[in-house]
Amino acid sequence: MSGTGSWALIEAAAGSLIAHADELTELDRPIGDGDHGINMKRGAEAVLAKADSLAALPLAELLHQSGMTLVMTVGGASGPLYGTLLLELGKALQGQADPPDRATLAAAFGQAVAAVKARGRSDIGQKTLLDVLVPLHQALAGHQPLATLGPLVLAAAEATTPMLATRGRASFLGERSIGHLDPGARSSALMVVTLLEALHQGPATVTP
Repeated sequence: MSGTGSWALIEAAAGSLIAHADELTELDRPIGDGDHGINMKRGAEAVLAKADSLAALPLAELLHQSGMTLVMTVGGASGPLYGTLLLELGKALQGQADPPDRATLAAAFGQAVAAVKARGRSDIGQKTLLDVLVPLHQALAGHQPLATLGPLVLAAAEATTPMLATRGRASFLGERSIGHLDPGARSSALMVVTLLEALHQGPATVTP
């Protein structure tokens, strides 16, 4: 999926973040700095502002440039983590067929998730975006039907609510972090669902 086709996916994901900015900020208030939605909206708008230079790029380069933009514009931990995800995904897809096949995409996404783990020194079960990204990678690698991935990531995000945060700003709250949905998990789930909808891969919805 080269050129404007890939850009349409980026536009859709960015638009979802902008539309849900208030929700993400409210989720972040009890357990973070209260700025996740604001920061993600800023990054999404910065990417969209580069449409003239990004829209015609092949997928790998588009991911790389979008990741660089997020690193430079999104504050807090989210910028480096989401930026790393896109940068590493773009790096892994460099030189691959565009669009990539399922196996290539799964392998590339696995490399990107591993890079996010290393960057954040975190893993699944610690109340972060990895609680969505890791199950998503497992489902992709396991050839789970794409139409099932929307419900999967939404449920994975919701499953962070009873978790004790052990990484990130929320970890400072200790047991008070329990009972709150992780905003990073929610934002990642929203983007995945939006991408699936853009690809017409089934009745995924952005509501839990």
